[in-house]
Amino acid sequence: MDFANELMIKGLIVGVFQENCWIIGNKKTGEAICIDPGDEPQKILELAKDMNVKIKYIVNSHAHVDHIMGVSGIFEKTGSDFLLNKNDLLLLKNGWMDSAERLGIGIEQAPPDPTGFVNEGDKVSVSGLSLQVIETPGHTPGSVSYYCEDAKILFSGDTLFKASIGRTDFPGGDYSQEMTSICNKLLQLPDETIVLPGHMEETSIKFEKEHNPFVQQWLSSKDKVEEL
Repeated sequence: MDFANELMIKGLIVGVFQENCWIIGNKKTGEAICIDPGDEPQKILELAKDMNVKIKYIVNSHAHVDHIMGVSGIFEKTGSDFLLNKNDLLLLKNGWMDSAERLGIGIEQAPPDPTGFVNEGDKVSVSGLSLQVIETPGHTPGSVSYYCEDAKILFSGDTLFKASIGRTDFPGGDYSQEMTSICNKLLQLPDETIVLPGHMEETSIKFEKEHNPFVQQWLSSKDKVEEL
């Protein structure tokens, strides 16, 4: 069944890092998925209430601190599952502790252990809504993107930005791996796919193929993908 007309997608910029948290829900069934609750969980819960949806899953594109500070607040209030790629589990635990001390973040914002893990090709589904998991390592070892085929929407986390890419100079980052993820996976999606990233404004697959300077440089110097 095509649920595209029943889907709602709303974003909220949260925290000092100006991170994009997304809620995607089905207006008919009232079930939703929260993507990357980076901070300010109360604001995120209020948005879900305004949308008249219940968050059933928290799914994270990766485990950097600016994407996980709101997880515990959502997790505790909704009883939802928290899903992550296992390759970011050490970052979830160790990276949090390092950042918390450096940034003065309170222990109450410490993320819970994931209730499950996502891998390439998995689908995270609630009633009337399904997101496909695409493993896109490079920004972090366990970075993933989430694709909603019904709506032609890609939640790219910090892998792909408008005319840019996610940083790879943090521990665990790998530029070659990230460009391979972008060119061999994300840019293979339909041109009309709207890209909703973890920071800054939305873009599209077509725009990134034509205008992203990192993509153009990579493709001109590396024979990594078939013709886009």
